Amino acid sequence: MQLKEETNRVVIRNKPDSFKIRVAKDFRRNSMIYLMLLPVVAFYAVFHYGPLYGLQIAFKNFSAGLGIWHSPWVGFQHFSDFFNGFFFERVVSNTIILGAYDLIFVFPASIVLALLLNEVRHRVFKRTVQSITYIPHFISVVVVVGMLVDFLSVDGLINQLVTYFGGKPISFMRLPEWFRTIYTSSAIWQGIGWGSIIYLAAISNIDPSLYEAAKVDGAGRWKQMLQITLPGILPTVIILLILRIGSFMALQDEKILIMYNPVIYETADVIGTYVYRKGILEASYSFSAAVGMFNSLINFILLIGANYLSKRFTDTKLW
Repeated sequence: MQLKEETNRVVIRNKPDSFKIRVAKDFRRNSMIYLMLLPVVAFYAVFHYGPLYGLQIAFKNFSAGLGIWHSPWVGFQHFSDFFNGFFFERVVSNTIILGAYDLIFVFPASIVLALLLNEVRHRVFKRTVQSITYIPHFISVVVVVGMLVDFLSVDGLINQLVTYFGGKPISFMRLPEWFRTIYTSSAIWQGIGWGSIIYLAAISNIDPSLYEAAKVDGAGRWKQMLQITLPGILPTVIILLILRIGSFMALQDEKILIMYNPVIYETADVIGTYVYRKGILEASYSFSAAVGMFNSLINFILLIGANYLSKRFTDTKLW
């Protein structure tokens, strides 16, 4: 009995050493992989986690002369000013509406394209469509908005077609009711091809024997897609949906900044652009930090909630 207890003590005492040895071996075996990972870790450490130190100015009346540490504390005053402010309802509602448009229209577009391309049997045509739909992803946001301005101007291509069919020219970029349609449509055009890559990769991992068995049972192409392809890529769709929900309030602010003007603030002004105006143009650094922190907190809550619901109702989760 005593010998057994001493043996247990030796095993327990040697566990940390064995763990260190395994870690050291893993580093030696995968040293190049860790070396490749180092720039990514450094990027996030410097540009994402490092700036978290400055979040404290959201609770201070920041002064550049006093610095972050010596600026006076004001608690939740900036948050209260934002919640009770005149623009709170407008910027929050616009952000939620555009985020909903993104989930309803932009996110499924890549899935639909991937399913359609999977059904194409002509390789040349399939690759041509893929290349054409990938290209917009690599176009600068500034160039994309410039193209929108040219096409949608009063004497642009779209209005020329409108007048050709007997309609009157429309000033699309200066009408609030058109902003959400233009923003969402351009987001679909720019991201549909690039987003479909992941789904096409997921489709390629589906066992071909499932399709052969379905054909034997008399299932057509439509039923094969519904019963095999969609369930096969569902875990990938859920993971990407969770990540998309986690960035629900984080829109393409730089694109909106280039597109909008005071005439369409009614539908175009979102939290990100409001932070830009208050923080950069009006130098209200503490207030804009508080608004930005509120926006990030909502995204974090949505991410946790989406992952919890996915874990509860499906077998797919982020953690």
